[in-house]
Amino acid sequence: MVAATHRRLVDAAMALFAEQGFDSTSIEEVAARAGVGRTTFFRHFPTKEDVVFPDHQGLLQRVDARLATATAATGRTALEEATSIVLEHYLAEGETARQRYRLTRTVAPLRHRELASVHRYFRLFSGHLRRWLGDRPDAALLAELTASSIITAHNHVLRGWLRGEVEDPRVALTAVLEQALSRLPGETATEAAPVTVVVTTGSRDVETILGEVRRALLEP
Repeated sequence: MVAATHRRLVDAAMALFAEQGFDSTSIEEVAARAGVGRTTFFRHFPTKEDVVFPDHQGLLQRVDARLATATAATGRTALEEATSIVLEHYLAEGETARQRYRLTRTVAPLRHRELASVHRYFRLFSGHLRRWLGDRPDAALLAELTASSIITAHNHVLRGWLRGEVEDPRVALTAVLEQALSRLPGETATEAAPVTVVVTTGSRDVETILGEVRRALLEP
């Protein structure tokens, strides 16, 4: 029942915002469209702005719980799965997420609030990264750089999906996270083994040449 009322209020608000604009729509109108009273609205949402956004507090708690179980050795998987938690929430919202995207592009206070929410995710990701990186001299910088890259990667894919430019956001997220997580320890390319070149002249036999190759490879 509570979830159904919450859903009706969101649907009513988004419909009215599309019809007459965010600023021109009152809480009373939203409540009336949803078939509830003003008091019921405030039981679900502290302000009119809150009806626009997803439950970031709930999402942050889920992300935090996933990252809290990880260690430095399992951090990459945890980061990938935590980022997917957020993406899956938006995908499940469907048209509501697209309506929100249109609103935040045109209503400055909503845009500012969205940016504040992004910073909460940044603090959460960077905090766990800092813990995993331990006492490395560059731990604080690396944690912030990686957290920023993860959030940028997620938002890049999400915006593409919201605009209808990304057909499979899950696959796209996996690809961009490869780049976002490239700075983590153990994620850099393996250093190539040194190459030894042996140049020989004349018509010496194979065994002699192989002996020279072996000696060259064994020299420090």
